[in-house]
Parts: sequence; C-alpha cells; structure tokens
Amino acid sequence: MTRARGAWLRAARAALMGTLCVLCLAPAATRAASPASAASAPGGDDITAAERLIFLTDHLHGVAAQTELDYALIDSGQPSRSADVVKVLVQSENNAKGDAQVSDHSGSVNLPIAGLQCNPAIIYFLERDIAEMQGLTGGQRRYFQQRLRLALAAGPQIESVPSEVGGKPVNARRIVVQPYLNDPNAARFAQYTGKRYTFLLADGVPGQVLQIRTDVPGPNNDFAHPAHSESLSFQSALNKLPSGKVPAKPSNAPRASR
Repeated sequence: MTRARGAWLRAARAALMGTLCVLCLAPAATRAASPASAASAPGGDDITAAERLIFLTDHLHGVAAQTELDYALIDSGQPSRSADVVKVLVQSENNAKGDAQVSDHSGSVNLPIAGLQCNPAIIYFLERDIAEMQGLTGGQRRYFQQRLRLALAAGPQIESVPSEVGGKPVNARRIVVQPYLNDPNAARFAQYTGKRYTFLLADGVPGQVLQIRTDVPGPNNDFAHPAHSESLSFQSALNKLPSGKVPAKPSNAPRASR
C-alpha cells in the first residue's frame, strides 16, 4: 500500500478539460487465465458514474481544517471484539492540500491516494479487503483489484435510498457490485463467488461516506444470513482544537444508525 498511484490510480482516461486520474486496480492489458493474472480491461475509456462518485468526487469538500472523521470497522468474524475505529484527520480545509491522514488501531496508515479526490476511508477499506482476499484464497491482489475495477467500470446502477444520521433523515446513493459473480476462475474460490460490495454515500454526512460493506452470502445465496460481513460506517465528526489543547467530542456529534 506504499505505491502512490500504484494499484488504485491510472492517468489514462481523458476528459474534455484535460486528463483525469481514475481507478486503476490492475494494468489495462492483462490476461484472465487464472487468479494470478487479471481480467481484460473494459471496452471503453469513459469514466462511469459509479467510478466518478466513488473515486473522483471531492468528498471532503466542506470539512473544516483539523476535523477528525471517525468510522466503525466491524468484522462479523470477530463478534467478541469491539469495533475498531478508523480515523480520517482532515488537516487542511476542504482537504485542499490533499493531506488527510488515516489511522487505525495500528497507528498511521499509508495509502495509495495521490491524485485521488475521494475520502481516503474508501481506499482504506478496499485495500484491506483486497489484502484479505489474497490471504484467504492464495490469489494475487492484482487479480481481485481488477475484478472490482471491471465491476465498477461496467456502469452499475446508482440508487437513491433513504437513510439517517443522528436520527435525522438523509438522502443516500447506493452502489452494489458483485465482482466475482461471472468470474471464469470462480471455482478456485467458490465460497466468495457471490460476494457483494455495497457503497452508501450521502451529501449530508461529513466526508460523504455513510457506509461501505461487504457480504459473503450464506448457503443458497442467502444475504439475509451472510456467512461473513465487514463494514466501515460513519460514526462522528470531531472538530479538533489547536494543538496543545485536549479536544472534546460534542455531545450532539452526528452518528450513523446501524
């Protein structure tokens, strides 16, 4: 996760006003012979609405300098463990300097986010997920990265769904993809074929990321009782005081319901 512009960025798609940096989960010209190699690239160079919403939107616009965004990271495989807290510290107003920092229980986390406008919490979750898929299946991370890239580049539907933050209703946008559903190599990791990725974003939430979730369905494709789930959910926004003073979280800080 130390290669800036490495796995998640490609300066290859042009827009009318110049070149846009977009999601690159693997080299464009690759093979799909096995999980050790990636699938072929999408047919066109157009940036899909899903790609734009997730990776090319300035999610941190409107967030004040020295604001900490807290997210709960929950893994259903560790039910006895309390949720980890992932923190995004927005150092400059609107993240104008692109210097937002991410940390979790292990400390500061290095992420390949150079050139991306999105909330780095998205990259944190996806990098973590890809590493887990690699460890669970023995496949190469580029393969799983590319499957996700292809799913988003296929132009999945963006649905408007009702949600709430701090007891208040918000309008959210939901994107759902299943990158391995039609994977020719799915037999090598059959238990993950139906794995579903859900992105929930809302303008009314600081940082715009309401939740990112993955679900591995139970027997007979049962998502009501998933075999495994992981989620990153917005919890609160903490306006930090100048250095040297102890910040206090306001009692009315917004919290996402789960």
